[in-house]
Amino acid sequence: MAIQWFPGHMAKAKREVSEKLKYVDIVFELVDGRLPLSSRNPLLDQILQQKPRLVLINKADLADPNQTKQWENYFIEKGFAVLAINAQENKGVKAIVAKAKEALKEKLERDRNRGLKPRAIRAMVIGIPNVGKSTLLNRLAGKKIAQTGNKPGVTKGQQWIRYGKELELLDTPGILWPKFEDQEIGKKLALTGAIKDQLLHLDDIAIYGLDFFARYYPKQLIQRYHLSEEEVLQLAPELLMTITEKLGFRDNYERGSERVIHDIRQGKLGRYTLDRSNEIGVDEDEA
Repeated sequence: MAIQWFPGHMAKAKREVSEKLKYVDIVFELVDGRLPLSSRNPLLDQILQQKPRLVLINKADLADPNQTKQWENYFIEKGFAVLAINAQENKGVKAIVAKAKEALKEKLERDRNRGLKPRAIRAMVIGIPNVGKSTLLNRLAGKKIAQTGNKPGVTKGQQWIRYGKELELLDTPGILWPKFEDQEIGKKLALTGAIKDQLLHLDDIAIYGLDFFARYYPKQLIQRYHLSEEEVLQLAPELLMTITEKLGFRDNYERGSERVIHDIRQGKLGRYTLDRSNEIGVDEDEA
């Protein structure tokens, strides 16, 4: 059974994005560095069509740096500008304007040749919930979010956020797809906290996380929970039982699951990337 999660405000957000596209020069698509593919909205290519795009790989500090590099190459091959950032710590944020100019090089040159007066780049930030959009907007705006006034043809009251003299951002709500065709994507989103914990059982999320770490980052599990190499080789449900016991929770597996999920989300098990670049299907658009 597929996880259904498409509240009314999400459908409204999709409509709003389509309507506001004509007011911006470029779209900043924010993705989570730990799941650069699973944290994208599959409908986005259809909604944005040929609009220039800058993919911002956020939370890069939590992700596996080798994987992030490969994902950067993946997006570049797709024809997008790309930049890895950490909005929480304000790392890479200052490079956004330069990257946007690079992506809009042809347009800016055309405007110059037509004798148009240079103006701030107008951008829209888009991303699924919990990907760090609010943090990024606050970083770009500083403490005081400035409304730059109603532009011609722009709906009254729309929030334009100014970043220096070179960038104006149109705020948009986060949007997510109507359903998860792939259960794996649902589990990845649940593990990183992008969807509500109530949609999946905590032990299922924890077991998924332990199975993943045992496969790709076993040393990080060994260090965090003082496990032996043999214990890491256990099946994930047994591994959860072992960790729960080592944490002093006896047979309270729900508590053990909560701790494991918390540790993974907070980066206590080190940097990791759930979307493995070598596992990308050929027809990614149909995923």
